[in-house]
Amino acid sequence: MASSIRRFFIRHLRKIRSLPPKIYVKIHYEYFSGQKLDLNNPQDFNAKLEWYKVYFRPKILTTLADKYEVRSFVEEKIGAKYLNELYAVYDSPEKIDFDKLPNSFIIKANHTNGHNIIVKNKKDLDKKKVIKKFKKWLGKNQYYRRGQEWAYKDIKPKIVIEKFLKEDDKDTLADYKFYCFNGEPKFIDVHLDREEDHKSGCYDLEFNLLPFVKSKKFNSSPSDLQKPINFEEMVKVAKLLAKKLPFVRVDLYSVNGKTIFGELTFYPGDARNKFYPEEYNKVIGDDFKLPKLSSDKTVINSLEKIEY
Repeated sequence: MASSIRRFFIRHLRKIRSLPPKIYVKIHYEYFSGQKLDLNNPQDFNAKLEWYKVYFRPKILTTLADKYEVRSFVEEKIGAKYLNELYAVYDSPEKIDFDKLPNSFIIKANHTNGHNIIVKNKKDLDKKKVIKKFKKWLGKNQYYRRGQEWAYKDIKPKIVIEKFLKEDDKDTLADYKFYCFNGEPKFIDVHLDREEDHKSGCYDLEFNLLPFVKSKKFNSSPSDLQKPINFEEMVKVAKLLAKKLPFVRVDLYSVNGKTIFGELTFYPGDARNKFYPEEYNKVIGDDFKLPKLSSDKTVINSLEKIEY
């Protein structure tokens, strides 16, 4: 009975996203994991992501999480050749000049997760519906919309329109998500055939299928999946972009052998994703070495202050 009452209050408290971060992440973690969070000694991967939200706040994270501003960072670190072609940027959906856009493109919000529209044929596009959606999306703040993901809190909302990427012999792109710890990629979460028969699987850097999955919503990827021909370059790119960061997920595409940057993510799944088997939440968490805080538990606000 006591546990049911606690669950009731946790469920309702989770909706109060203006709570102090140290309080909110404990509620958030317990709601999704069923376990209490020890912020002084987090152990598993998701628990450490909750710690990340509270204590790891260098200002550059706002730039890196911004799907538009991150382009300047990528250009500086690895070169503009790794960026997808940019068609336009707007701060209001009413300003979008659809006539100047090509027949196919992708349009996305820079400040949230999952707010994008893939346009394969502009003739089929309902422009009024697009404008209505983006008016709604631009009013969202990812920090309050989800689980206080700090890096998104101060991003100025924009609409980013980029080239629609497609490989010559495939209907959808494979998505390669490099999980990087202390600047080193440890494994890749690969997503295939998103539109027809979404499959996913995690692989080591030799492309051996690992014995865990991060979601049961999708079918399993094949154990004999071949590396992209530019895989070594992708690993190099992931390392360069992850440098100095305790953890970041670097999303990349391989388009006809060319490496294209996708985005940087600091809180995959908002720290709520399950692992199957569950023990891998702890196994992966062991790779996540959190920076040391000062004796007064001061928030880390500069990459130069990182000490392990």
